[in-house]
Amino acid sequence: MGTDLFRAGMRKLAGAVNIITTVDASGQRCGITATAVCSLSVEPPSLIACVNRATSVGTVIPTSRIFCVNVLSHDQQSIADTFAGRSGLARDERFTAGHWSVLSTGAPALDDARVSFDCELVETTEYATHMILVGRVVLTRLGTDLLPPLVYGDGAYLAALDPRAHAAAN
Repeated sequence: MGTDLFRAGMRKLAGAVNIITTVDASGQRCGITATAVCSLSVEPPSLIACVNRATSVGTVIPTSRIFCVNVLSHDQQSIADTFAGRSGLARDERFTAGHWSVLSTGAPALDDARVSFDCELVETTEYATHMILVGRVVLTRLGTDLLPPLVYGDGAYLAALDPRAHAAAN
């Protein structure tokens, strides 16, 4: 099978948009936009995230052993674009988009994320160009934002429909 067909197929798989962040030993923050994030276990609370090993977080997380998954709302497309590298800003400069704090691990957390999962790295598995991160969630911070999640599929941001709102309108 050719890679073009595989990529075309994967574009059909819509996913929540997240910013995965970490900080290196010198205090330099870095982060990327990612959709390859999902829950792994409730006991213990854990999740997995897949990142390209060549990215800033892909090189820092194996050493820092911490990361935070920040789930974005539909109105945070500009933050997603910034951390996807579309702004031309590098590493710590990307954090001028949004307001950031730190939680338990010290990894940057987006203040108005739908939810932030503060994680300690438990395990990594390398496969081809990417790395699977297994994170034990040490703190979950729920946001107050009532907007729908930011979703990405078919190479664009998509509207996430809330069936409750649709049912109330009918």
